[in-house]
Order: sequence, then C-alpha cells, then structure tokens
Amino acid sequence: MTQGTAATGKRTVRIGVITWPGSLDDRDAQRAVRLAGAEPVALWHGSHDLEGVDALVLPGGFSYGDYLRSGAIAALSPIMAEVKDAAAKGMPVLGICNGFQMLVEAHLLPGGLIRNDHQHFVRRDQKLTVANSDTAWTNTFKTGQEIVIPLKNGEGGYIADDETLDRLEGEGLVAFRYAGVNPNGSLRDIAGVANEAANVVGLMPHPEHATEPGFGPDTSAAMRSGIDGLGFFASAIAAVARVAA
Repeated sequence: MTQGTAATGKRTVRIGVITWPGSLDDRDAQRAVRLAGAEPVALWHGSHDLEGVDALVLPGGFSYGDYLRSGAIAALSPIMAEVKDAAAKGMPVLGICNGFQMLVEAHLLPGGLIRNDHQHFVRRDQKLTVANSDTAWTNTFKTGQEIVIPLKNGEGGYIADDETLDRLEGEGLVAFRYAGVNPNGSLRDIAGVANEAANVVGLMPHPEHATEPGFGPDTSAAMRSGIDGLGFFASAIAAVARVAA
C-alpha cells in the first residue's frame, strides 16, 4: 500500500479520528489513514457532527486521565451517541487501546478490560494471529496470518464470563489473539474482538504505529520496517468501497 488517494465512486474515502482530552495517538491515527490512501478527518468528542465520514477511529491514549475506569467517561461523551448510531447502521468503527476500552464501556463490544495481571505497564512489539479476516478492519489479512503490531497499555487484560467467551469463539467474533506471549493476562489470549455485524472492531495493540517504513517494528528484512498496521486502514477503505459499488 502506497501513499495516495483512495476513492469510492467519485468520492474520496474519509475516515474520522476522534480526539478526547487525554488522547495521545489521534495524530498518529490520522497519519496512518493518510498513508493508507484515505482522507483523515479530525473530530472532537464534544461534537454531535461526524462530518459525513465513511469510517471512524477511536484512538489510544488516556482519556480523562483514566479516571473511574479506562474509557468509562469518554464512552459518555456527546459524540458517542453518533458513534453508536453510525455503528448500528454499519459504519466501520475501530477502537484502538483506549478506544477499545471506550467501545466495551459503551456496550458496542462485549467484555471488559482490566489492569494487566502483572500490574505493570507493558510496551513491546507484539505478535498477533489474525483470527477473523472477514471484518471491515481485517479483510486485507488472511485468517491465521501472523502480524506484528506495537502494544502499550496498563489496563489491557481482556475479560468476559465463560458464556460470552464461548459465544465469541463459537461465532468467530475473536478478531485477534496474542501469539508467542500473552502480555497482559487476557483470557484465552484475546487481543481484539468484533461485533456480530463485523463492522466494529476493538484491539489493544496499536496498528497506527506500524504503517511507515523507518518507524515500525523490526522485521527480518530491516530494523523498524514493519508496516502490518496498514492492513487495518486499507481494509476499512476496501469495506467502504464495496458498500459504495
């Protein structure tokens, strides 16, 4: 995937990135959208206007200082009413790290996220296995493919009751699993999940930090050359294009 403009019909694909107080990776997500070939649109948490975007990214960070629970206050922001409505209508929505926490707090995805089992913040280039390649954010991958995406979190342990976990696995709603090592004690090695309609995906690792040679994870080819994260944003562009066709 090279930098450029992705269009659906006569219209450029526009992907909104929402900023909250405490967001850290919103600009990185905007850059990733641009590198994938779409137009990034900066959105504000206090607005009720999605500005006609085709997809949404809820980025990482520490919204509201992680007070109460990570993502709990942000999930009540004004713009989340529009996010919920757009998701219900099929718009692709991606929650990254703190954004994933917001999605579970807003009940757009099942389960919850708690403090890492070792009680320490973790930062590493993390191997993931793609468990579901049939979502709006994973369709450029292959099921079973191993990718490497940076991870950085203190409250990344995915939890759910056994019934929910069994349903996620039985219905193919686990989007990603940790490979090689489970960095935070997530149940059943779950790193990301999707909703039943496959348009909403949340994960703890940060694909926006693996989109540009020279700034991504190390690979066997060269240091910092990993760009596996581009596949997430290219997938959303492809999903939007299919709907518009």
